[in-house]
Amino acid sequence: MKSFARPGKTNRITPVRLTAGALVVVATSVALTAANSSPIPEPANTSGATWESSAYRGTVETIPTSTQDQAVTPNTINGVVFEDSNQNSKHDSNEPGRPGVAVSNGREVTTTDGQGRYELPSFENMTMFVTQPRGYQVPVDENNVAQFSYTHLSEGSPELKYGGIEPTGPLPQAVNFPLTRSSATQSPEQSCLIGADVQTYDQEEVEFARNGVFTDLAERTDYTGCGALFIGDLVGDDLSLFAQTRELTSMLNGPARFLPGNHDMDFDALDGEHEFDSYRAQFGPEYYSYDAGKTHVVALSTIAYPTKVPAKKSDYTYDLGERQLQWLRADIANVPKNKAIVLAGHSPLLEFFYSDSHTTKQVKEIYEILEGREVVSLGGHTHMSENLRAGDLLDGWRDEVGAEGLPFTHLTVPAVSGQWYAGRVTDSGYPTSIQRDGTPPGVLTLDIKNDVITERFTVTGGDETKQMALGLNTPAYREWYAQNVDQPRGTVDPLENPLSVSQAELSAETWLTTNFWMGSTGSSVEVTLDGEEASLVTRTQQMAGERPLVGAEYSDPVAIAEQFVHGGGLAEKTNHLWRLELPTDLTVGAHTATVTATDVHGRSFTEELSFEVIE
Repeated sequence: MKSFARPGKTNRITPVRLTAGALVVVATSVALTAANSSPIPEPANTSGATWESSAYRGTVETIPTSTQDQAVTPNTINGVVFEDSNQNSKHDSNEPGRPGVAVSNGREVTTTDGQGRYELPSFENMTMFVTQPRGYQVPVDENNVAQFSYTHLSEGSPELKYGGIEPTGPLPQAVNFPLTRSSATQSPEQSCLIGADVQTYDQEEVEFARNGVFTDLAERTDYTGCGALFIGDLVGDDLSLFAQTRELTSMLNGPARFLPGNHDMDFDALDGEHEFDSYRAQFGPEYYSYDAGKTHVVALSTIAYPTKVPAKKSDYTYDLGERQLQWLRADIANVPKNKAIVLAGHSPLLEFFYSDSHTTKQVKEIYEILEGREVVSLGGHTHMSENLRAGDLLDGWRDEVGAEGLPFTHLTVPAVSGQWYAGRVTDSGYPTSIQRDGTPPGVLTLDIKNDVITERFTVTGGDETKQMALGLNTPAYREWYAQNVDQPRGTVDPLENPLSVSQAELSAETWLTTNFWMGSTGSSVEVTLDGEEASLVTRTQQMAGERPLVGAEYSDPVAIAEQFVHGGGLAEKTNHLWRLELPTDLTVGAHTATVTATDVHGRSFTEELSFEVIE
């Protein structure tokens, strides 16, 4: 299987000030203008209070077992889900229990009775959690990390390098889950922030994350209700950096939740039971669910380790396991059919780039569980952007989805770290870090109204009008590509005059390229040359059962120019590239292409590219 370990570091240099939107300008010497764009407005914060002043801070309440009862370990656990009116994290006698709230031990799911009480089977090494209901918030700690779970591991983790879980002692007499009322989660309009692969390997990269995405998020207030969900690879193998991850989330204006990835594991835990103990000690359960508005968010743990013993770090696979699958069936059975479901995991269920090998083991069972529901699936892991719609099909998926294609939208979320923080460092203090499909680093937001989900990509730097990169794929470019593709990224001399094309080259296939980062089936790209009639542009991947196309002719020349010269991925394969073959009779001189990209939701973005034809 493919192991997503970080490539070796490349040298980083700090040029003149760049923004994420200006990156393409410098990489290709193109003057881009975001003219006539349709930016996506940020929903207003109408609560009248800042998150810092209004956040519900607290913890789950555990009632210790009395000394005389400790000799016998009960086989059930009970407690109350209650409205914490005075926000002291204790179930006081005058505080009502909340009926109909789902509580789980990670295997079974039950709902509270009329007084908010529940009872569940108990077992060693279980993590219990409450599913936050609509109209309520669970508490957060000082770092905004949501507090909604309790782990029972009486003797603690086995000896692990990063500590794992401290001994919890005897099973508590009760575990009580506090809630507070929330107009933010009651609203049918939600903005759910999704961050993939923060993946900091050292303190320098922690600062890159702070200066980039987390500074952007500190300026936003649209995700207070649904919060932020970071879908794995929070760090890069060094679990001592979890403390810095928590410190970064203290910058947020909403609750933070997490999922584990293949770089968040205790690699010295080889029994298949404790590989995420250090993660659980810091962030809570490996998998769980919560509600915001009319949306049910399911957070899955999709990484299983080890696949053999002795094990290397790469000896993992994409597998939910039987216990988690049992929980998923019970969780979804408890969700009304009129709710939208967001299904998130570290690794995608299916994806484009590694379509033949990158598949979650239980994907067919997952599709069956979700049949007939309004679903959007999310994954990270691969450090790229993919917007795959219902009906899309690749040759490598036929065994999983049949001839009908995908049953619902699958989104691969661009990485916060981009291409592992590679590339040149901007004056804003974060690298350009262009990913292997040409997408810059950033975050995804799901804007949800009732059960309608609309994805929104924000590049690091916060410019939401920046949604594409424009360039020229010329014979000269393809020759330069062939000469340098095997050289270490970040060591290549730039291509001279990337925006000049000779009249002879026009007869040998020159394309104007548009890498529309969240483009998908149902999107369109139109190009107007020198003010003439607009032409529809061809997408290189039709997603109609073919195999992924790869090579210089299917690459993004803007991203490649940045990656070859300054470091990053290798943008030679993507499903969101559109090409217009330039007319062979273009006159010598300057020309302007006006490109309008319209996404599947009808939002349009317009940019211009100036280039010249020479004799």
